[in-house]
Amino acid sequence: MRFIAFICLAFASVAVATSAQNVSTDAKQAPTGRYELAKSHSQVLFAIPHEGLTNYHGRFDRLSGTLNFDSAEPEKSAVSVTIETSSVDTPSQELNGTLAGKTVFDAQEFPTATFQSTSIVRTGANTGKITGNLTIKNITKPVTLDATFNGGRVDPMSGAYVIGFSASTSIKRSDFGITGMVWEPFVGDNVTLTIEAMFQQQKE
Repeated sequence: MRFIAFICLAFASVAVATSAQNVSTDAKQAPTGRYELAKSHSQVLFAIPHEGLTNYHGRFDRLSGTLNFDSAEPEKSAVSVTIETSSVDTPSQELNGTLAGKTVFDAQEFPTATFQSTSIVRTGANTGKITGNLTIKNITKPVTLDATFNGGRVDPMSGAYVIGFSASTSIKRSDFGITGMVWEPFVGDNVTLTIEAMFQQQKE
């Protein structure tokens, strides 16, 4: 059994290595069309200054989204993402309940947060700035994401083309009505958002 497991692991490692070699960072190689967020391979992470000593990290576990991708002119693409606020996840179960509760996200009253792009500006061969409307607790503010196109390839498991992006931005949570637990300098107002997003092409 151990030998069989070793052989399976070896083949899997070869498959992953081969797939990595097939990744293209040339956006023109990715098919134009509609993509959906690969939920199990995407994350929205947040970091909040804590006591001036560390950044406290958490994430949201349930996301959905779409990308209309234009490979010839990526700046004409459009992306939309929805986050379930009740899926907030930190190392503390007690804190998770507080964050989902009325004093912070109030997930029962405001079950989702959304981002809808309004413009994209290329800053390099595979980098750009994605500006859009971020809505949290029914408050909408413009934000700009610094984004990197990490590349694309055919997924060996599904046979569909997949593309990946990394992006980040910084916001003030009080701008979105999240004033609970803002105790400077113990718990900061500035929040760094980091997005790791994989999108899978949808066949018409």
